[in-house]
Amino acid sequence: MVLKDISLSAVVAGFVAVLVGFASSVAIVFQAASAAGASNEIMASWLLALGIGMAITCIGLSWYYKAPVITAWSTPGAALLATSLQGLSIEQATGVFIFTAVLGLIIGLSGWFEKLTKLIPLPLASAMLAGILLQFGFAIFSSMQSQWLLVGSMCLVYLIAKVYLPRYAILLVLLSGIITVVAGGSLDLSAVTFSLAQPVWISPEFSFSALIGVGLPLLLVTMASQNIPGVAVLRASGYQTPVSPLISSTALSTLLLAPWGAFSINLAAITAAICTGTEAHPQPQKRYIAGIAAGLFYLLAGLAGATVVALFAAFPKEMVAALAGLALISTIAANLATSTSEPKYRDAAVITLLVTASGASFFGLASAFWGLIAGAVTVAIQRSRS
Repeated sequence: MVLKDISLSAVVAGFVAVLVGFASSVAIVFQAASAAGASNEIMASWLLALGIGMAITCIGLSWYYKAPVITAWSTPGAALLATSLQGLSIEQATGVFIFTAVLGLIIGLSGWFEKLTKLIPLPLASAMLAGILLQFGFAIFSSMQSQWLLVGSMCLVYLIAKVYLPRYAILLVLLSGIITVVAGGSLDLSAVTFSLAQPVWISPEFSFSALIGVGLPLLLVTMASQNIPGVAVLRASGYQTPVSPLISSTALSTLLLAPWGAFSINLAAITAAICTGTEAHPQPQKRYIAGIAAGLFYLLAGLAGATVVALFAAFPKEMVAALAGLALISTIAANLATSTSEPKYRDAAVITLLVTASGASFFGLASAFWGLIAGAVTVAIQRSRS
């Protein structure tokens, strides 16, 4: 069954999702590890543990539910850790990871998260997702200022391919970017050397102040900024995959791999959108191959460790930004259409979109969370008039 459903476009979507995920935020993961005093060996172990966890969950969940379930590390969580782990030991940081994973597992098994997501109207969820993804759309054209030939050629290839070869549009965009970089002589692979990451066990220590001061914010940030948008991506693309098993599976994988550096494995949002759209496959029931492919690439990336980081860093950041933005254009358009499709939710959806896109954060919680809050308040006030 799986072999019959394999398509090049789905495999490419999985590769692009991993490429964008690693290239856009792996530096933040290193900053978080450094804040806890991690050595280079421990940093490589973090990538290995995260890669294995994301591989197992992507492949297992996508295959079982026949849906493109994409998982990722928590980028907002890593950013929070980079500023919150100062003064803590690597052992205390590991204790925080385990504590947060246990709480996430309880939330998943209890069904609380699924009940919460059912209370969120689809237009608001779509508006929140569109608000998150808009930044990546903007990045296409801001990147063009410094790399106009590279990004301009990628945009031109995208527009032409969408008309004549829509299934392979992102693959052709990726190839055009690589060719342009190589032809321009700006690709330097001298720093890229192959090496395998080795797992390093860290025995956890549990500090009450660290668990409350770092663990609870990490849980809230991950749920609000990753899992809620991740569910929105699946729902916006028509996948009714049960939520509780997804939350439980990612929390369990974090719990099992935390001693080796898996600080938070959760549902992906932005990279998931790359795999759930029509670019992955015209038929929604065959897009799960993108999730399986992403899992395999996650595994390779985790095993390669620092080698992958150096390879991604060899390409201009403008190329990666443009690739991500172009891969998400269709998803942005679809979510904008859904967010304004119902007149009774239109004002609330627009407010959700604007708050989310603003990037404003309060109390350590990202704008996606506050966008939903603002939209929900708007709905409540408007309903009070009827």
